[in-house]
Amino acid sequence: MNPSVFREYDIRGLADQELTDPFCWALGRLLGKRAKEKGEINAYVGQDVRVSSPRLARALGTGLRAAGLDVRLLEPGPTPLTYFAATVEAPPFATKTGIMVTGSHNPAEYNGFKMVVAGKTLFGDDIRSFQDEVLAGVSEAPAKMDTDFIELRRSEDYIRFIRNNIRPGRRLKVVIDAGNGAAGELAIASYEAIGCDVVPIFCEPDGRFPNHHPDPTVAKNLTHLIAKVREVGADLGIGFDGDGDRIGAVTAQGKILYGDHLVLYFARDILADQPGATIISEVKSSQVLYDVLAKWGANPVLWKTGHSLIKAKLKETKGALAGEMSGHMFFSHRYFGFDDAIYAGARLIEGLRFRDETLDEFMDSLPSMVNTPEIRVDCADDKKFDVVKRFTERAKKDFGSTAVNDIDGARIKMLDGWGLLRASNTQPVLVLRFEAGNAANLKKIRDSFATILKDIDSTISVP
Repeated sequence: MNPSVFREYDIRGLADQELTDPFCWALGRLLGKRAKEKGEINAYVGQDVRVSSPRLARALGTGLRAAGLDVRLLEPGPTPLTYFAATVEAPPFATKTGIMVTGSHNPAEYNGFKMVVAGKTLFGDDIRSFQDEVLAGVSEAPAKMDTDFIELRRSEDYIRFIRNNIRPGRRLKVVIDAGNGAAGELAIASYEAIGCDVVPIFCEPDGRFPNHHPDPTVAKNLTHLIAKVREVGADLGIGFDGDGDRIGAVTAQGKILYGDHLVLYFARDILADQPGATIISEVKSSQVLYDVLAKWGANPVLWKTGHSLIKAKLKETKGALAGEMSGHMFFSHRYFGFDDAIYAGARLIEGLRFRDETLDEFMDSLPSMVNTPEIRVDCADDKKFDVVKRFTERAKKDFGSTAVNDIDGARIKMLDGWGLLRASNTQPVLVLRFEAGNAANLKKIRDSFATILKDIDSTISVP
């Protein structure tokens, strides 16, 4: 077995090579034991639309049963549906444990598991703590896995909740691009339930993802959505990743709203209802986000990148909203604090309904900065964290410790902007991002980073 499948936020690997039936069974048995220790007797197993997901779900479920839990499969759907099922009880099958079988936005040959046990999302040390026991348990797996699981549908409950939670208002035309992932059908039904005219593209579930990669935070994956919004004269377009926990959005004119734009859009309405609310984002977000939030009277918090880390920080601070550049959005205001792109899209629709301002006008109202997207540079897993450590130490000497925020890598204030270097927790890469008031200063910041990196390791260059 490959130990690298145990990642910071989830378990993920090649479905047919690394996530074998015995591995899934051993993982299920261990998670079942942990749930039993917390007093749980039931568990949900959710599944996305990948070809390998039914096999993995049944092997995992067999392991959960081996630990003494009663197990129900959920119909194929997005990760937020599993979170919802493990949050909103539906007697007589009540549980706070839900394991989602999903490869998220990874290529079709991958799959994995996102885990909530007794109401707690597992990540970091939780995952590392059971790696050895899972690998040791693989040899004890049975030759055949169970196939007699009862499937429960929770989508009707979810749609009913969305309909009752989102305020009615003027009718909008919305284009949805699910990238043939797991969110399409539930998103269509949810948005129609709140009174939208929905134009779907690539909403037919197909785990091979034949039209484009299901990652709505990459601009090239939004070209079809932008074209369709313009073609049909829609008010907005909403895109989803493969398992429906990350959102992308575009305006009527085709401008892309990235994660920090969305946080600001949502925060404005939340602050009107809850003045002074804590709003959380991460080290890759624009300084504009934090400055505008402070101007609006919020308590802005800059935190580490990572959906599990952000979710935990939201709970710790009793914040109202958190969001990442990657499109994970977390609402505690009127919702449950987990990342749900369908719900985030519904809140975007609600906000637009009650304003004369279009999304294009909102984007134009924000302070203008020049910034880069995420820049990813290959760097081996056994090397990347050391590179960031050495870079941070050098940056503190060169620029002063007060200029360097080292909460997650090094975010350095320079000129009229900032630069960031951090190690990815999910891939063998270094992540960089730069922002400044003009292109000349952006280049100076980038060049400063490139010089330090070159001094530390001559094989690393900033594109």
